[in-house]
Amino acid sequence: MAYASFNKPSLQFNTKLYTGNGSVTTHTGVGFQPDMVWIKDRTGTNNHEIADVVRGANYQIYPNLSNQQTNAGGHLTAFTSDGFTLGTDGATNTNSSDYCSWNWKAGNSQGSANTDGSINTTYTSVNTAAGFSISQYTGDGNNGATVGHGLGVVPQSVWIKRLSGSNAMIVYHEGYGNNASVAFDNSDASTGNFWNSTSPTSSVVAMTNSTECNSNGQTYVMYAFADKKGYSKFGKYKGNGNSSGDGAFIYLGFKPAWFMVKNISANGHGFYMFDNKRDVDNPTNKYLVANTNAADASFDWMDFNSNGIKVRGNSGGANNNNETYIYWAYADEPLVANVGQSIPATAR
Repeated sequence: MAYASFNKPSLQFNTKLYTGNGSVTTHTGVGFQPDMVWIKDRTGTNNHEIADVVRGANYQIYPNLSNQQTNAGGHLTAFTSDGFTLGTDGATNTNSSDYCSWNWKAGNSQGSANTDGSINTTYTSVNTAAGFSISQYTGDGNNGATVGHGLGVVPQSVWIKRLSGSNAMIVYHEGYGNNASVAFDNSDASTGNFWNSTSPTSSVVAMTNSTECNSNGQTYVMYAFADKKGYSKFGKYKGNGNSSGDGAFIYLGFKPAWFMVKNISANGHGFYMFDNKRDVDNPTNKYLVANTNAADASFDWMDFNSNGIKVRGNSGGANNNNETYIYWAYADEPLVANVGQSIPATAR
């Protein structure tokens, strides 16, 4: 049985749905102070937005765009002990529009410098228990430079975005290896090698001197994610192309709360995002796409089970025959919570 790193995953990651009202509003019910919030308009075509505690709540980056960081005002304006405060901007708070927010807990503060790498971070906010950290650093332009992530274990995925200029947010994933990456602003299967053909270690992330991650004097934000038993998992699988509901099964060791998947065998497939709040029962069909500004859509995708994901459709986004997919997953509850009684998770 897969026992959990901790018994209540929703105190580390949680999805919060809300409806905009056009007025300054504080949304509660996240369950903790979020340190990174990813918001998407479900009703309209406003861009995805990410705010975090290291850069400051007022600063936005847009995963589906290459645009540099902005401080437009009126978007997310503050992190609170149980949620976040929004201003009046329509991107995150149009009256009567529906929104989805995904919330991660890091160190609950901006943090301090990490000196493990050849480049010192300006700030690193880290949650070692949940395997998540946020860092800001200034590039030095050296090929093979390293930046500390603070997790104390090897991260399975790393996201980096240049803040001081226009570049895509690039994505390392262990399932793809250290010679390739994907980018959130497009549907390409690969966008190049930014990792100097070197996998992350338990202390640092290695990188080239590419503009996307390490141009001299440019500022960057880096998000690092590690597997935690019963809480988070980042892996890969092969599709089987079955069109009658018997698609690939992905064992996670927990009942999922959030799942994002990307085809790395063929161009033209986005980052498809699912959660347990937009679909509270199976099938799990509602999806958003990280590389587009499209509103919520629905398709015959998958089931969220007590121990993982069962793909039902044969879409190229999740189940083309013999094509490879990488994924990111967070738990609703562990398969078995190690609280003395060892009560197993139930299916939806």
